[in-house]
Amino acid sequence: MFDKLQGSSLDRRSFLRGSAMFAAAIGVAVLPASAQQQPPPKPEDEEKKKEKEKEPKDPFADGESGKQEEKKLIDAEGREYRVCPQCAYNMYKQGRMWVCENCGYSYVE
Repeated sequence: MFDKLQGSSLDRRSFLRGSAMFAAAIGVAVLPASAQQQPPPKPEDEEKKKEKEKEPKDPFADGESGKQEEKKLIDAEGREYRVCPQCAYNMYKQGRMWVCENCGYSYVE
């Protein structure tokens, strides 16, 4: 029934070539429309950003010593823990090593 079309032969290669051209035409038509969706920044916003950049930043304004201290996490039993990077479960310190309770991931501090 579909073995031969009138006027042209449709093999796998010509079908894929036509499909690629069709997809490229659709992609080119959609590309400019998506780029125009973002409105241009307002001049007021740019002025505010420039003012903020001009203001000097004082690292001691908050009363901190300038060092970034990690916020220690404490569980219900009063033990310090961290969040496992692999399974997001609790990790507890055993000697010098932090070990995950769930998956067994560990590293030395």
